[in-house]
Amino acid sequence: MSKLAVEKAAGNTPIGSGPKHKKPLGQRVREFFIDYRRQWEIQSMIIPGIIFMIIFCYIPIYGLTIAFKNYTVIDTLATAPWVGLENFRIILSDKYFWDAVVNTLGISFLKLGIGFVIPIILAIMIYELNSGRFKKFVQTVSYLPHFLSWIVLGGMLITWFSTTGLFNQILLSLGLIEQPQNILLDAGKYWWIATLSDIWKEAGWGTILYLAIMSKIDPTYYEAAKIDGASRLRQIWNITLPNMRSIISLNLILTVSGLLGSNLDQTLVLMNSQNREKAEVINSYVYRMGMSQGDFSYATAVGLGVSIVSVILLVTANKITSKLNDNQSVL
Repeated sequence: MSKLAVEKAAGNTPIGSGPKHKKPLGQRVREFFIDYRRQWEIQSMIIPGIIFMIIFCYIPIYGLTIAFKNYTVIDTLATAPWVGLENFRIILSDKYFWDAVVNTLGISFLKLGIGFVIPIILAIMIYELNSGRFKKFVQTVSYLPHFLSWIVLGGMLITWFSTTGLFNQILLSLGLIEQPQNILLDAGKYWWIATLSDIWKEAGWGTILYLAIMSKIDPTYYEAAKIDGASRLRQIWNITLPNMRSIISLNLILTVSGLLGSNLDQTLVLMNSQNREKAEVINSYVYRMGMSQGDFSYATAVGLGVSIVSVILLVTANKITSKLNDNQSVL
């Protein structure tokens, strides 16, 4: 039973739990301007950020009307004819779009199931290291791929997976294959290539928040656990993981909300004519329809639909996580 429930059961009214009376609007406005005038130097620092958001985030929202129009390059947003929900009806009957949805969900669920857990495990392993130098070395090596673009990493993977590349040479030397083959040309293996290469690039970077949280855990918890005879794994399970629950929940919510948004850079680098069947994701499909084929209305409709579904996933994941965290919303 929570402290608030105990106090209510005892008939005590907790401090700050009484009825809150809102101040009149005019008084709140006056207080706002008084506070702003008192701290105008600090408050003015956010003005460039607000202007940036208005120009690049809010004004472009008007462009979403293209999804409900038959827009071409010779039209303007105002002169393009309205077609209502016609673009969305085309989406529902588009086989290639649904193929892209299947590929997107397949890759995203693999990244969620594997890529979400590995940074947590890696962060705990780094935190448990006793040698400071070795810990810094592991952190540096694991962070490094994040700072390399997919152009660089994609070129490395294309070279390694070629018939004369490192990967085939290792398999031939171990006797696991008889003839070298270009793995990137095998559509059936692309989901795993996309998942594992993304984990390789981002797992180390994903440990930063977890390590920051673990560095704030009171060391006396571990000392008390050692006195009680708790093993290293028991300390991790009963002390480390519970203290990481909030940041794990937040990352889970953000990951679930992005299930329909695959890595466009990775796809454009690794996708080819042979593996397109399994490599085409929603982002690359929208890019191809909008930029390559010039169907801006259709591409905008797809993007708008994906954004709406992503918001629904975000809210749903937050609700579920708040239930699991004793009704404490993470967002």
